[in-house]
Amino acid sequence: MADSTDIFDILHTTRAMRRLKPDPVPDELIRKILEAGISAANGGNRQTWRFLVLKDRAIKERVQHFYKRAFDEVVGPRYRSSAPPPGVTPERYLRQHAAVEYLTDHFHEAPVWIVACLDTGTATPTRSSGASIYPAVQNMLLAARALGLGATLTTRHLQYEAEVEAALGLPPGVHSYAILPIGYPIGRFGPVGRGSLAEFVYEDRWGNTYSGVK
Repeated sequence: MADSTDIFDILHTTRAMRRLKPDPVPDELIRKILEAGISAANGGNRQTWRFLVLKDRAIKERVQHFYKRAFDEVVGPRYRSSAPPPGVTPERYLRQHAAVEYLTDHFHEAPVWIVACLDTGTATPTRSSGASIYPAVQNMLLAARALGLGATLTTRHLQYEAEVEAALGLPPGVHSYAILPIGYPIGRFGPVGRGSLAEFVYEDRWGNTYSGVK
């Protein structure tokens, strides 16, 4: 289980856990994560979210095929050519890259995936559509952390959206927005690597330093 139930501690230590044990995760814990998900904010409380809990190894292997292709073609080259993001040292960035490679190779071995979807019917998804699913995703990540489970938000499969959604068996009008591989973590939770507020927050006018930043 988690070593803290303090919300701020959980917020500041919910980092991407990409190295996961293949050990089974009880449905009781997955249910708690899903209940946290459907407690999230969503547009008009229409609750158009849908969640596919995936344990079938064969389906996961089919998706992992495209996940690996996306790494080889897009993600891997981007990591190799990019500078570390704010708040991350070069050494930590290298470790992150190694963890991303590990997840790529072992994606299908995570015992449970939660595929976060929206059922938009015949409507075309718009820029605001994600507001009705990504808050649920964040709630689920925080719940997993509180339960001592590792998870990460990944959208890489969308590089091959049609092929992956066919492999997942999603019906017309339902689209995936994220996959959360969930399992007991290999390694420990730790602080997230982020820049300072002064790098991101302005007051009244773009570029004006926020007075609350010390």
